[in-house]
Amino acid sequence: MPKVKTNSSAKKRFKITGTGEITFQKAFKRHILTKKSTKRKRLMAKKGKVSQANLDFVKRLLRLK
Repeated sequence: MPKVKTNSSAKKRFKITGTGEITFQKAFKRHILTKKSTKRKRLMAKKGKVSQANLDFVKRLLRLK
């Protein structure tokens, strides 16, 4: 039987915390930052948590389920 591969794009985008939660980096923080408010940029710097609705899908991409 061949091995089942993990989705390459998903393993670059998601990290698993010590408590088992899946985190990701928020979007829109790469460029064109001058028109965005300081508060908005600060909140985008924080890690995001994968919502309960998408958790099964992301786990399947990472071969955790």
